[in-house]
Amino acid sequence: MQVSGLVKRRFVVSQRRTGFGDCLWSLAAAWRYAQRSGRTLAVDWRGSCYLDQPFTNAFPVFFQPINDIAGVPAICDDRINDFSFPGPFFPEWWNRPAIDYLYRPDEQIFQERDELGELFQAEHDVEANTVVCDACLMWRCDEDAERQVFQSVKPRSEIQTRIDAIYQECFEGHSIIGVHVRHGNGEDIMDHAPYWADPEFAVRQVCTAVDKAKALPHPKPVRLFLCTDSAQILDHLSAKFPDLLTVPKHFRSDQDGPLHTAALGIDGAISALVEMYLLGRCDTVIRFPPTSAFTRYARLFVPRVIEFDLKDPSRLILIEGSQRISHLD
Repeated sequence: MQVSGLVKRRFVVSQRRTGFGDCLWSLAAAWRYAQRSGRTLAVDWRGSCYLDQPFTNAFPVFFQPINDIAGVPAICDDRINDFSFPGPFFPEWWNRPAIDYLYRPDEQIFQERDELGELFQAEHDVEANTVVCDACLMWRCDEDAERQVFQSVKPRSEIQTRIDAIYQECFEGHSIIGVHVRHGNGEDIMDHAPYWADPEFAVRQVCTAVDKAKALPHPKPVRLFLCTDSAQILDHLSAKFPDLLTVPKHFRSDQDGPLHTAALGIDGAISALVEMYLLGRCDTVIRFPPTSAFTRYARLFVPRVIEFDLKDPSRLILIEGSQRISHLD
């Protein structure tokens, strides 16, 4: 069904069902292309991994309603259920019959990711009325686009109230070192795998990074804030650093998979957002591994970041501001 007034408009549709880090980073790439091509941006997060209602758009469940993102017109609510986007479509696969959408193999998704990446880098637009971005588009836009999206998209007021309350109770008056450890807990961690080739060594690396972060100059008393998807990691680091701050949440059983799952309900998603935005308000953040999109917000806004070299996971890199980079040996 077409809705009056929408047929002649052109669109970029950002479709993601993954964790919030991937969703927001991929949205930034779609936003940049919509801005450049003069299109309306549609945020379609139906089928979210955080919800068990397949036709509910996750965006308005967790983020404040908006009609534009940094000047780009945006559809971000459940109106997404009420109309069909006008064809033709890009990538070409989306011109197939709707029944084909039920099965879209991984190789097709990867191909579309590459096609979209090439389009975003090109100076020209495509003739298609609707560009569908249903792939992980991390690293396919500039950092300014990411900042624009993160600054424009804000958690719902009740979630923001919780973030502010924890900050005021636990963060104020301290220099906070945020520690993010993405473990996977039995899922296929893909690009994160090299960092966990030796799990015991990986935990030692994180502890070393914390020690080095604490040794850096800090204007206020230091406190540690841990975000992780593994109860085992929490136990290991709590034994080493008993004064760790954490956001109370439910963990899945050992090797039972990631935290971004509808099995944990909306509360699980809210806990993830609270942690993501609190990490962005730390003074120093440790990212292990740096390939995790969950800490991309913190990477863009925290003044000092310690992460592990992508080419050599045994080496620590200190990033201060946006330009100064040095190895912590």
